[in-house]
Amino acid sequence: MNLSRIERRSGLRDVRRLWGDRKGIAAVEFALIAPLLLALYFVTMELSLGIETNRKVGRIGSMVADLITQKSSAEKSEVEAIMQLGQALIQPYNRSKPKIVVTAIKITDEATPRVLVDWSRQVANDLFSVPYAKNSATTVPEQLKIRNTFVIRVESGLDYRPLITWSAAQKSPLGLTAAFDRIAMKDTYYLRPRMSPNITCGDC
Repeated sequence: MNLSRIERRSGLRDVRRLWGDRKGIAAVEFALIAPLLLALYFVTMELSLGIETNRKVGRIGSMVADLITQKSSAEKSEVEAIMQLGQALIQPYNRSKPKIVVTAIKITDEATPRVLVDWSRQVANDLFSVPYAKNSATTVPEQLKIRNTFVIRVESGLDYRPLITWSAAQKSPLGLTAAFDRIAMKDTYYLRPRMSPNITCGDC
């Protein structure tokens, strides 16, 4: 028998045996599917964390407004302490700090009422400041624009940093992850005083 023919037959048998060998196919399939499964897991986890954090941003406004409107008057230190409590609501998330703006708004008793800032305080990156000048014009929803009334507005916001883009060294994210860095979350809450017609803050 021709030697080359024997070699060809032997080679064909080896190919058939290799083609029919299913050993290790599970490992190959796992290697192909594992990255997709891990990506789905991290996306699902990040989505649930983001939704929960967004809800907490909304709760900041309602809690801060609720505590302030229970007073008939307040000092700057009291307002700031309440704002710090609001910041603590965001825990255990700690990759960025929430911004909180409290504005006491008066609607004048005029035929065409004006909406003016009575006092305001802001905390951003743990620094307190006055965001709006006293008696400067501002806005409220039309249904709240009632003559000779008073309302507390609390604006809460957070630049949410997903876990997949965040690093302890605060390095800027690269590539596709940069598109998802610092997702803006914000909410605005209005509440009227409950103990008096208005709420004064002498040193705000």
